[in-house]
Amino acid sequence: MRDVKVLGSGCKRCQETEQMVRTEAQRLGVDITIEKVTDYAEIAKFGVLSTPGVVIDGKVVHAGGIPKAADLAKWLMA
Repeated sequence: MRDVKVLGSGCKRCQETEQMVRTEAQRLGVDITIEKVTDYAEIAKFGVLSTPGVVIDGKVVHAGGIPKAADLAKWLMA
């Protein structure tokens, strides 16, 4: 089970990123728990200044803009 956090205010890009994570995980057959982190103090603890951000198992793998599906697949399988 992978622990995924999507960091951001809840904007359209953040929502799209969350949906992409869910879609890629399902496509790959990877079990995930997903949490949306919208509190800026919590986001800052990860060192992310630009959202959306993606954290997998405690490691920041992406920050700023919408990630590519291929990158999400790589991060989820790592």
